[in-house]
Amino acid sequence: MRKGISYGIGAYLLWGLFPIYWKWLHGVAAIQLISHRIIWSFALLVVLVFGTRQWRSFRAAAFNRRVLLIYLASAILLSLNWLTYVWAVNAGFIVETSLGYFINPLLSVLLGVLFLREKLRPWQWALIGLAAIGVLVVAVSYGHFPWIALTLAFTFGIYGYVKKTAPLGSLYGLTLETGLLFVPAIAFLFIMERQGQGAFLHVSVIQNLLMVGAGVVTTIPLLLFASAAQRVPLSTLGVLQYMTPTM
Repeated sequence: MRKGISYGIGAYLLWGLFPIYWKWLHGVAAIQLISHRIIWSFALLVVLVFGTRQWRSFRAAAFNRRVLLIYLASAILLSLNWLTYVWAVNAGFIVETSLGYFINPLLSVLLGVLFLREKLRPWQWALIGLAAIGVLVVAVSYGHFPWIALTLAFTFGIYGYVKKTAPLGSLYGLTLETGLLFVPAIAFLFIMERQGQGAFLHVSVIQNLLMVGAGVVTTIPLLLFASAAQRVPLSTLGVLQYMTPTM
């Protein structure tokens, strides 16, 4: 339990720094950034799986219809969340993205209580109640329907629920998720390059390195989050998540 909380804190602290990283890649189309996150994350994870000699056990655990469908669903949710987040940050909607991740813990708690029969302590109910009031005030004062915030909240909230109930460990699960998205991602970048719209190797050296580095900065917090989701209640993860939008 304590180790899971530490993993969760680590993931949320790293995600809190993400807007700075993606701002450095301002000018690169969001969907191309997402494609690079998928490709370089998968490359790193494959190296980890082969480097630790786990390929045979990974293949035996991952390659069946039920597991593939579960992780296809989680991969789609994750890619939608990434696309919305990166586009919103680079388009200047940082406040609304933060609102989305203030809403997300409320959804995580709701999913945990309703579907996983988790029970909250009185102080947790008090914290969630205060957060709900705060989110409502910010959402009303925002002035228009917060579709970005709701998209981020629901895609990541449901993703967290899937990861909580999914059968694979953090390394195998994330490898399978990114592997399922790898071919569409690399095909898209190939098409963009053929059309003369590709960003990779056509921007500054620093931005090229940042696109490659997206694999590392994406993989580490996701592995931490997946490990945390398997060790602590979903409602507890929801409470911890307030660290990210606060940052």
